[in-house]
Amino acid sequence: MLIRRSVTAVALLVLTLTACGTQPSGVRAAAPQSPPAPSGATPSSGPSSDTRPECARPAEAPTVPPSPSATRPTADADGLPEGSGDGAPHYAENHAYRMQASLSPEEQAWGAASARLVRAELERVRKAGGAGAYGAYPDERVVAALARLGCGEEHGVYVGNGFYSLHTGTVCVSGRVTREELTTEVHGAYAEPQPGTGPCVENRGGH
Repeated sequence: MLIRRSVTAVALLVLTLTACGTQPSGVRAAAPQSPPAPSGATPSSGPSSDTRPECARPAEAPTVPPSPSATRPTADADGLPEGSGDGAPHYAENHAYRMQASLSPEEQAWGAASARLVRAELERVRKAGGAGAYGAYPDERVVAALARLGCGEEHGVYVGNGFYSLHTGTVCVSGRVTREELTTEVHGAYAEPQPGTGPCVENRGGH
């Protein structure tokens, strides 16, 4: 009698220990949960490699004009788009290095607003006088004017012989500032700019 009770007790003990060390069949243990993100927070993907530092930013967002409706080019009698002509073979690929990045209407609007700020600062340079040879102002004065808008070397500022260019972080603004003229142009960065200058200077070389 005593032996039967001992065997029964040992069997119950083995079953109890076995049950405590296993999960029920078909049920997976829940993975540890990470703490919830703060309210309003979103996961960060890190800075983009294409991101450029900003400068010459207007205080208020500009008004973006509506995009014009796209029109399909008409074809001539031979079925080719009008104006296609018979350009030199491989012209496009040979000049691809001079291509500028395309700009959206929003980028155009921001660029125009930045160009107005640039123009105002450069107008101050002209009013102060002191133009040198060929009506150009000393490079350091033009550089200082652009620096007042927060534009420096990291923005691709390039100045020389009356020419200036910079990248606002959105678009290029370039032109000429001399005693006779002050121009501004908004455009995209060049695919392959002139070496040793900045992203907004057209490459004068050839392929």
